[in-house]
Amino acid sequence: MTTELNRRAMAMLRAVGAGRAELTCSCEPDLRVDGLPCCDQATAHQLARDGLIRPTRVVAVGQWTRAELTADGLRMLDGTPAAA
Repeated sequence: MTTELNRRAMAMLRAVGAGRAELTCSCEPDLRVDGLPCCDQATAHQLARDGLIRPTRVVAVGQWTRAELTADGLRMLDGTPAAA
């Protein structure tokens, strides 16, 4: 898991935490914020792989659903190290 996040990744986490983001159901989920595709999908993929963000519900592959922070994602926003 990534232990430090750059400003863009932190902004993505804040958008997810504010309920402004959606993910596709995929092994490499894409992210959009306020209905617009995120400019850095590689970082979005990494946030999902690191277990910091996830979809709120299971939908068909390729479909969009609201994104949410995981407990580790919440800790990253608070500045607390993620659980091992």
